[in-house]
Amino acid sequence: MSQSMTTSAESKPTVDIKQMVLIDSVFGPKEVQQIADAIAADLNQYRLLREAVGELELKEELSHASMVRLGTCQYLLGRYRRAVESLQKGDGGALAHYYLAKAWIALQEYQRAFDSYTAAQKAGYDPDYCALGQAEALRLMGKPTEALEILDRLSGAIEETAEYLFQRGATIAALGVNAAEAVALYERAVEADPNHPGALFGLAMENDRRGNDEDAINLYKRSAARFPPHLGALFNLGVLYEDHGQYELAVQCYQRILDAYPNHDRAWLFLRDAQASSSMFVDEDIQKRRDRLSQILSIPVSDFELSVRSRNCLQKMGIMTLGDLCRTTEQQLLASKNFGETSLQEIREMLASKGLSLGMFASEKRAPEPLKPEVLSPDQQALLGRPVTDLNLSVRARKCMIRLGINTLGDLIRYSGDELLECKNFGVTSLNEVREKLRQFGLKLRGE
Repeated sequence: MSQSMTTSAESKPTVDIKQMVLIDSVFGPKEVQQIADAIAADLNQYRLLREAVGELELKEELSHASMVRLGTCQYLLGRYRRAVESLQKGDGGALAHYYLAKAWIALQEYQRAFDSYTAAQKAGYDPDYCALGQAEALRLMGKPTEALEILDRLSGAIEETAEYLFQRGATIAALGVNAAEAVALYERAVEADPNHPGALFGLAMENDRRGNDEDAINLYKRSAARFPPHLGALFNLGVLYEDHGQYELAVQCYQRILDAYPNHDRAWLFLRDAQASSSMFVDEDIQKRRDRLSQILSIPVSDFELSVRSRNCLQKMGIMTLGDLCRTTEQQLLASKNFGETSLQEIREMLASKGLSLGMFASEKRAPEPLKPEVLSPDQQALLGRPVTDLNLSVRARKCMIRLGINTLGDLIRYSGDELLECKNFGVTSLNEVREKLRQFGLKLRGE
């Protein structure tokens, strides 16, 4: 399935990223692609984008057009919430709506993404690419049939583009009707664009499922080489490296995620697991970052000048350190009496000064929701009491059950898909396997 990748970074024109971000000039899809290509060719350019965005954020009274430029670049940096806020203050044009849709996709707000793609099309963005975005949103909402209907209505040159072929392949895969057709579409997409991250990821997943680890690793690497990085490719590549005992390479994958998205709590969990599993000498720089983070998280909140209202609220909630705050979500704070948006902004700014954010380690204290036996019938209780071994899971999935202490079907369905994915060496392939096995018993994971 894999093909050789041909890249020629030397042939790409030099791009002055700072000038593109900071100077009021033409800024559209072409310029966004130039920035992404420049960073994919040279990851050192990422620092320049981050610095330019930081400078733009400090400017006062940005124009509507500048807000769109800022929001689009914040999206490229993985700062999706900030991107939404900036783009919503923009000029309401086609580019603003299009990248607002992409930010909503990243935040898993798929209905909002669908609506934003519709608005982008009305504002004049390429209607075919807006339709492809709508199809993706529908597929991610669990509506692959409706997504396929949109794709079927498209015709002409768009049908030969890598993005169309990828979206169609992903939709066919989601329908689960013809795996061979999905693979063929992914392969055609890679022929059209050897660097298409989604198509490369799709092919890597198929190889991963079939145990073709060498081909899967190669394809995941190619997918992850693009910018913004494909998070699924980096996660799955890291898991494969761990399976092969290459913990240092796995650490590099998770660190790449954190370089782009510092607040990605699942990446922190995977990173810590990979480091803990390794018998190698831990890279000195990584160790320094971990030690520094530990020191920062132990800083008492009393060291900061907070309002009386904020201090009282944190004290009532038993929040004593920055680490406690990072394990607390915005919703939990806002649920506290007398704690409003003003106090929330004060806390955000305090954490941001240390490179932290609310909820970034919330998963560390999340526990599965308990079931209530009193509302279950005897037959249901008997079903949930069956051993998880009855699912006949693969070795990788069974190891996850052991690590999490899951012994029965009832134990298993207390977990959400995201919680299972936090288990070491448990990826999307294993998650889909568990979902399918549970479906045969008429059960689902929590929240599905």
